[in-house]
Amino acid sequence: MTLTQLAVTVALLGALGLLASRFGLSAIPAYLLAGLLLGPNEPEALTVIRPSEVTEFVADLGVIFLLFFLGLEFSVGRLLRSGRHFGAGGSIDLVVNGGIGLALGLAAFGPGIAAVVFAAAVYISSSAVTVKGLIDFRRLADEETDLVLAILIFEDLVIAFVLGFAATGGGGLGPTFVLVAKALAFVAVALAASRFASRAIGMTLERMPREFFLLFSFALLIGMSAVAERLGLSEAIGALMAGVVLSETAVRAELEERFFSFRDLFAALFFFVFGLTIDLDALGSVGWLVAIAVVLTVAGKLFAGYAAGQVGGFTRAQSLNTGAALVAHGEFTVIIAQLASRNPQISPATRADLVAFAGLYVLATATIGVVLMKESKGIGRRLFRRPTLTQEALE
Repeated sequence: MTLTQLAVTVALLGALGLLASRFGLSAIPAYLLAGLLLGPNEPEALTVIRPSEVTEFVADLGVIFLLFFLGLEFSVGRLLRSGRHFGAGGSIDLVVNGGIGLALGLAAFGPGIAAVVFAAAVYISSSAVTVKGLIDFRRLADEETDLVLAILIFEDLVIAFVLGFAATGGGGLGPTFVLVAKALAFVAVALAASRFASRAIGMTLERMPREFFLLFSFALLIGMSAVAERLGLSEAIGALMAGVVLSETAVRAELEERFFSFRDLFAALFFFVFGLTIDLDALGSVGWLVAIAVVLTVAGKLFAGYAAGQVGGFTRAQSLNTGAALVAHGEFTVIIAQLASRNPQISPATRADLVAFAGLYVLATATIGVVLMKESKGIGRRLFRRPTLTQEALE
């Protein structure tokens, strides 16, 4: 990738993101579509950029910043405040949508790591798209938003362990147990640091001049990602835990403000780079799978969200809003597929199918999910009409 290509790419992504926002849609499908069109696959007449070490490095930075910001939103205190919404709502979502994903994965790829990776990609909703929708549609203050966020946190915890498995799992039973033990130990140490060392870390960073504050924060983020990678885990887990460690510090708000632009820039480039790997020729092999998965996902997320809302004591309309907010898939589905694409335990043909599926699946569900979020309140009013005074009198 040359400087000219980079300049053209960033300008194009900015224009597409702006166009998507005009229609009230997520920018993620637009970024994926740009990579698909300008990448080395069909249509080759539009090919401008080909995957290289530079694009892979940019994509890695995109993953790191996305997971870092997600970690900043997660804290032990927030988990405890989620209460019964976290356990009940998260479990319902996992059983319903994880079950749908696993059934489809087994049908498509047979028993093995590919089926587990596929199940995770179908199960996990997009925190980025969902939170952005909640902000754009002014729903952060809605009562059911606590349930939505609790389910997203539950999903994030599940996926934190799946990420390492997607990248390096699938070997013998012994190596898999060792990998899980490493992931558990790494996460436990990070949570302990968040709980007991956050004040000291925050005070240290707070006293630093602005330049060194940014350098040391960035060093912590990249350092934890590197440690995770050295342990045989995914750098994504390291970035997530770096955010968790800093989530309880006094400088959290400043970190979000200073690194916000980096996140948006590298996240856009990450989705674009992933789009470069999507091959439309794979539609012949995964098109049926994408179509079935989209239909079942929309139904599964709506059902799970509605059921979680009813168990949590919300109204039927609020329960519908919860399900609609969980339909969109995005960054995690793409990240899981990208990590799986480097896993030598998965055959090259299956890796190509997983990547093609993830890109097309995100394009569809992110678009449908945002539209459902936008319209769910209106749909709820029509489906669950409140009885009029006349009806109440007759009853």
